[in-house]
This record gives sequence, structure tokens and C-alpha cells, in this order.
Amino acid sequence: MRHNPRKRFGQNFLTDRQIISNIISEIHPKKGDNVVEIGPGLGALTKPLLQVLDHLNVVELDRDIVARLDKEFSKEELTIYSADALKFDFSILGGDLRVVGNLPYNISTPLLFHLKQYSRNIVDMHFMLQKEVLARMVASPSTSDYGRLSVMLQYCFDMEQVFIVPPESFHPVPKVESAIVYMHPLKQPVNIAKNEALFAQIVTAAFSQRRKTLRNTLNKFLKPDDFKMLEIDPTMRAENLSVTQYVCIANHLNQ
Repeated sequence: MRHNPRKRFGQNFLTDRQIISNIISEIHPKKGDNVVEIGPGLGALTKPLLQVLDHLNVVELDRDIVARLDKEFSKEELTIYSADALKFDFSILGGDLRVVGNLPYNISTPLLFHLKQYSRNIVDMHFMLQKEVLARMVASPSTSDYGRLSVMLQYCFDMEQVFIVPPESFHPVPKVESAIVYMHPLKQPVNIAKNEALFAQIVTAAFSQRRKTLRNTLNKFLKPDDFKMLEIDPTMRAENLSVTQYVCIANHLNQ
């Protein structure tokens, strides 16, 4: 049953058997694990996962692939959620959830933000991502890759790059390199934002105009006395502040 990759779904199917084996080794699934795969596609990870797991959940938007999976696997093996992962309620899958997937490049960033709200349900996540996205996720302050994505994800997760995946490992061959990331939710952030919505607003405002100073980007939130009290130089830019400093700003304003 042939399936032509669809650009609108960002489909690049993993075909390299050695890379697939390496990913499964990194995930290290165990028989009773509660696993959900996002975007199973043609089953490159689905099949080897089911060689170990009793059962696997998958979330897939493409109805042709849903029909294909429905024919190939039994309902005892596979529960298929025909849904958009960006809108899917991952809490219905219960706790101790392990999330895996080859994420479409065109939705990877919003999907990571969506999954962040379910961090209490999640044990860990292994994803294939565009290498440049992963670089932004794990970037350190005062580097060009450090931004809103870095701050918001580092507040919730420990993350590390596992290995690089070359373009020729896929069909069709993408124009970019990919990488595997391992993400583990922090049991509790080192510094807790008392108002996480306010924390998110501040981070978004700070990075809205990267080249401007904090005095300009945060002028709706902080006055000169606030900068003094927080011991933050208002002439610095958003990329110069650590996650902890953003939390301190949010907690100072929340008082």
C-alpha cells in the first residue's frame, strides 16, 4: 500500500534501519510502559516499539495513514487517535506517559509548547527535530540561539541532544539536518514562577524585539526602580538573562 508524502503535513519518513535501531535503543522501551507516538507515519518506530510493548497509543492527523495503521495492527496492539497533536488532550492517556515521535518540522515549536502543559503527566520524551530547533531549545544565555523557546522549555525540562540524523535517512530527503532530543520534566523548577502566565508574558515581551534593550522591551512591566531592585542592567538584551532572572522578574511583579 503506497503512500506519497504530503508537504502540508510536513511528512519526511524515516527509512534508515540503523538510525531507527539507535532511536529505539535510546528510548529503551519496557513491556508495561505507557507510550504515545506522535505522527507514526509508515510505522518506522511503531513496529519496533510494538516488538517490546504490550500496547501503543498513536496520534495521527493524516486519514490515509490512519486507515493504513488500522489495517496493519490490531486494536489490542494499537490505539489510534485520529487527531491533530496540536489540539490533542494528552491527559486522557493517563500518567507516567512516555512521548516519542518524528515531529513534522512545520509544527515542532508549537507542539513543544502544547506538550509543556502536560509535563506533570509525562515521564520523558524522545523526539526527532530539525537540528536548528534543538540548538535553540538547549542554548545558553548570551548566545544567538538563546530565545523564548530556550527559556520556556528550560523552565520545565532537562534536555540534551542525543545524536545527529543526516538528511539521507529520510524519504523524501529534507534540506536540513535532524537530531534526536531527550527531554525529562523537572520534578520542580529550581525557581518557581508564582504566576506562570505572567512569566510567559514577560519572556514573550522581552524577546519580541531581540535587538532592543530590556529598558525598551519591558517598559510596560518594569520601571527604573524595579531594575535596581532586581539588580538587572536595563541596557542588556533579552538573550542576556537566565531563566532564573526571568522567574525573578515575574515573581517581583506578582507581589
